[in-house]
Amino acid sequence: MCLGNSQHTYRIWESRKFDPNFKGPIHNRGCTDILCCILFILALLGYFAVGIIAWSQGDPRKVIYPTDSRGQFCGQAGTPLEKKPLLFYFNILKCASPLVLLEFQCPTTQLCVESCPNRHLTLIKAKVGNKDDQEYYKKYCKEGVDFTGLVKILKEGLCPAMLMPITRRCLPALATLKGGVVVVGNETTFDDGNSGTVNASDVLEASKKSNIAVEARQVAMRIFEDYTHSWHWILLGLVIAMVVSLIFIVLLRFLAGIMVWIMIILVILVIGYGIFHCYMEFASLKGEPGADVTIRDLGLQTDFSVYLQIRQTWLAFMIILAIVEFIIILLLIFLRKRIMIAIALIKEASRAVGHVMSSLFYPLLTFALLAVVIAYWAITAVFLSTSNEQVYKVFNTSVCPFSRETCNPKTFNSSNASLVCPDAECLFAFYGGETLYHKYLILFQFYNVFLFFWCANFVTALGQVTLSGAFASYYWAFKKPEDIPAYPIFSSLGRALRYHTGSLAFGSLILSLVQVIRVLLEYLDHKLKGAQNKFAKFLLSCLKCCFWCLEKCIKFLNRNAYIMIAIYGKNFCTAARDAFFLLMRNIIRVAVLDKVTDFLLFLGKLLIVGIVGIFSFFFFSGRIKAVEQAAPSLNYYWVPILTVVVGSYLIAHGFFSVYAMCVDTLFLCFCEDLERNDGSSERPYFMSPELLKKNKTLFVLVLEQCWFLYREDLLNIVSAEPVPDYCH
Repeated sequence: MCLGNSQHTYRIWESRKFDPNFKGPIHNRGCTDILCCILFILALLGYFAVGIIAWSQGDPRKVIYPTDSRGQFCGQAGTPLEKKPLLFYFNILKCASPLVLLEFQCPTTQLCVESCPNRHLTLIKAKVGNKDDQEYYKKYCKEGVDFTGLVKILKEGLCPAMLMPITRRCLPALATLKGGVVVVGNETTFDDGNSGTVNASDVLEASKKSNIAVEARQVAMRIFEDYTHSWHWILLGLVIAMVVSLIFIVLLRFLAGIMVWIMIILVILVIGYGIFHCYMEFASLKGEPGADVTIRDLGLQTDFSVYLQIRQTWLAFMIILAIVEFIIILLLIFLRKRIMIAIALIKEASRAVGHVMSSLFYPLLTFALLAVVIAYWAITAVFLSTSNEQVYKVFNTSVCPFSRETCNPKTFNSSNASLVCPDAECLFAFYGGETLYHKYLILFQFYNVFLFFWCANFVTALGQVTLSGAFASYYWAFKKPEDIPAYPIFSSLGRALRYHTGSLAFGSLILSLVQVIRVLLEYLDHKLKGAQNKFAKFLLSCLKCCFWCLEKCIKFLNRNAYIMIAIYGKNFCTAARDAFFLLMRNIIRVAVLDKVTDFLLFLGKLLIVGIVGIFSFFFFSGRIKAVEQAAPSLNYYWVPILTVVVGSYLIAHGFFSVYAMCVDTLFLCFCEDLERNDGSSERPYFMSPELLKKNKTLFVLVLEQCWFLYREDLLNIVSAEPVPDYCH
């Protein structure tokens, strides 16, 4: 199989020839993939335009505050409803309608109130009662209500027909007695205000349906409230994770072998402690009331601390951690010999990092750029999702030809719909619109997601090219540190931005397309969860698996292509082809050495996340007596814990990515070096003992190569040729 033009033929399995003039990353290079660079710049300009339009049209208050039937925000500061943060439903029974599941809106009048009702009272009783009852009832009616005209009040829907005892979120105070009897305020039935009675079980069903409309908003507001109370502690936890990661990397620079073994032992101990803690929690709940309830019986709960009160949760955690512990120990046993060689490679990577110390701080630039990308995407997404206008629809209880049609609340009473359907109301339904902007709003959201992936992948690619260029300069330097550039990181970053912006955009574009397809497949999977078509589910699962594998392959290929771009300055396709064929010619080394090193670095990230996660759990759950008073009072203490754990992993990944990129670059340069400098029958100059003494990187990896060739069980697989002279 050959690739090439009329002037020369390039055989993909043919090793590179010796080039005495090659001294590392090429400085005289030209711009690559210019068309893709132009396309990326135009896409960014379009992204800025979408953001400006979204910021001019959107209103984030629609997400933060509940909205009444007039589209007004409950509890918003600086408005007449500032002291009315709660949303009250006139007739909670209408929330049992299937319409709630379709439009997430109860077909009844909703009013912003200061507090929820705490006793049962009907409109008729309030009218004939004392003045205090009337004043109390008026708090849950529209403004300007006069109790002299009872018929007018009910016809125009100015007041609810009844009030019932209500707890949080202005939903009925439901409870279940022994025997499964449902009560509302200790009553099983009560007057509905229209000469009828209502069973508490009917109210229970309506409350469940109304929960669908308000639960997500309430959970989001509670999480937002937790963040406002704990954000400074979260930042402190992330700073601690950054300091621990930096200390670990610095120690790895000087004590690579010792630190790797300490890391392995500590990971096993940390996971072992997690298993022990889960067992102790599991044992302590034995005999506790309600602790033997299963997760299936408990169902979905917004208060996630409830799950920690049942034994099955801790049993599941314990089993998961035990499986992880078993897998790690098993891998360490089978890869024990490979781990020794991987440690030698990490030691050499530590020397490279020591000569390019600025590489340790480059992740801070990547963090900053990714933070800008994520913040821009999140803000734009919020403004796009809140740029819809208030849409009002006709809601009715009897048959009406205008049912669910849009209406104008200001002119509804004088409209034809009000005359034909006397019981109909014009209520706020949802946020939408019929303008050209609103018609293409979904496309703007899709464009926002796609550009987010593209920009995030571009920032990651820029970091990989920058680091690989700096470490390649170290590898190919004959005299260290004399031949290493004065500022290798800045030199490599300058080359990447000046010459290879198009190539980076090209590689990140390919990866972004696959990621967007995966997002669409996840969306379809979410929509088809209730479908009964098993073939469609099977096909969707296969597609998700295939695109997951494709994404991993593209990431691996892109990573090595960026290394070749940093060294040779070629375009993306050529660099990807050269990297792919180089790896294929060294597939055994890639499989058993490079991946073992990645596994050891992953254990380091796991250790940092485990240490920070355990301390954050004990702090935010109030289990450390010394700082119990300092811990904030939270609705869900898992919110800051999960944030710190995820943030710690990202921080640790950023710092360890320097080592991972260093190892990958040295490994790829080594494969190139073996081919370039072992391409003739005579021993090449770069394989002389003198060079091996000076180039410790080459010495370690050549030692590994010789070890491979001397293995009898791999001799026929690796090479059919005699062992090279330099192994003797």
